[in-house]
Amino acid sequence: MRLNENTLLLGKKVVLVPYTAEHVPRYHEWMKSEELQRLTASEPLTLEQEYSMQRSWREDVDKCTFIVLDAEKWQVRPSTTEDSCMAGDVNLFLTDLGDPSLGEIEVMIAEPSCRGKGFGTEAVLMMMSYVTKLGLTKFEAKIGQGNEPSIRMFRKLHFEQVAVNSVFQEVTLRLTMNEHERQWLLEQTSHVEEKCYIDGSSESH
Repeated sequence: MRLNENTLLLGKKVVLVPYTAEHVPRYHEWMKSEELQRLTASEPLTLEQEYSMQRSWREDVDKCTFIVLDAEKWQVRPSTTEDSCMAGDVNLFLTDLGDPSLGEIEVMIAEPSCRGKGFGTEAVLMMMSYVTKLGLTKFEAKIGQGNEPSIRMFRKLHFEQVAVNSVFQEVTLRLTMNEHERQWLLEQTSHVEEKCYIDGSSESH
């Protein structure tokens, strides 16, 4: 989605940046993991296919993705490269053409050393806050039934289970943004700064 191609979101624990070609090799290495393939219900791709996917994430109007960086590591740049700060990604899909207010959200903290630190929680909150400008008021998350940590995280973010698919062995959780939820989201993300992202850096960094 071109909406976020020049957007950097700076949080306390994570920094969200657009998915660029620079990030592809590290991302490709992550996705060789059978565990991550299982948790994300994805097939391994060749490096060339991964570059093609990266381009489609940038171009397609129904997808929005950010790479999740470890904010602590990122703060010491430029002595570290951006790909060495990578922790995972957070994505949003507009899955229902008949309902542009509904988005499916997913998050992956791929770097083992970055798990269990609240990175996924902050990344999801930042993504939801960012895309409310698109008029989204309903969010869904589809999670494998065995992925307890992810289910717990989304429940903590006020998502409620609305369906179970025994064929795909996944649960669907949903959050509808009423005024109370909107105020809560604003409070949770009041610290987030939006900056201009150009070629691997923010202008003010």
